[in-house]
Amino acid sequence: MEKRTIKNTDLKIAPINFGGNVFGWTLDEKQSFNILDKFTGEGFNFIDTADTYSWWVNGKGGQSEEIIGKWMKSRRKRNDLVIGTKVGSETKEHGFDISRKHILKSVDESLQRLQTDHIDLYYTHFDDKTTPVEETLQAYNEVIKAGKVRYIAASNVSPERLRESFEVSEKNNLPKYVALQPHYNLMERQGFEKNYAPLAEEFGLSVFPYWSLAAGFLTGKYRTEDDLSKSQRGEGIRKYLNDRGMEVLKALDEISAKHNTKPATVALAWLLAHPLITAPIVSATSESQLETLFAAPKLQLEKVDLDLLNRASQ
Repeated sequence: MEKRTIKNTDLKIAPINFGGNVFGWTLDEKQSFNILDKFTGEGFNFIDTADTYSWWVNGKGGQSEEIIGKWMKSRRKRNDLVIGTKVGSETKEHGFDISRKHILKSVDESLQRLQTDHIDLYYTHFDDKTTPVEETLQAYNEVIKAGKVRYIAASNVSPERLRESFEVSEKNNLPKYVALQPHYNLMERQGFEKNYAPLAEEFGLSVFPYWSLAAGFLTGKYRTEDDLSKSQRGEGIRKYLNDRGMEVLKALDEISAKHNTKPATVALAWLLAHPLITAPIVSATSESQLETLFAAPKLQLEKVDLDLLNRASQ
């Protein structure tokens, strides 16, 4: 499979980033191992998690990293993988926190759970909006120099604080973010396209959108209010059950029928056709869902397809 290089790094990734929030939540350890085996067996190598997944289950999180760590150790695959994890999210034990103290403590805990000596991509998961960006970047500088982290990235950071981070990095010779993880999909376009795409272009950031399938709405299985009970995420999809959402599903249905594929595959291919997108983040809890993901990098949408999707999702 053709790999893509994360900008300003030597990390080469297949163009789908597996979202590990399902490990220890909707998938138990055995099921998670099976999904990871199948995912990597197809040549994919990029796995995304966070130190606090899934804190909404046990109050503090850590299950996802623990499962990935056990799997990597048992399969002896660490050197074949690019692992991204995050710091800064709230839990029932603490609020958002990207202070030096919290970063230095959290990185060691993540390394222990992942059973590895380094993290390839370490994200500011959420900005606490109070820690000076210089303090955060200095902490990252420490963990990079210690060999614990290779590169840093940003997720839920405001455009203003993101720009400030680059200015502080440049001025003080501190590490720079190499990637951005925004909320972006066919149903959620404006935030990224208006506020973050210009920054990604200006600072040469690779982009890995999360909720690439709009919490499952873009799979097409949620079309009425009665469908919302089909999964634990159902209620989060209610807001898409409107005229615009139905227009997007109609376009996905038409294009997936044309290419003999699934709506979710088309939705991911739409993201992959965007010049700024390096690898969408997406989860799967079954082999059939995995097949949908595997098909996306192989699907080359035509201009007429992209135009239809862009119009429907305006």
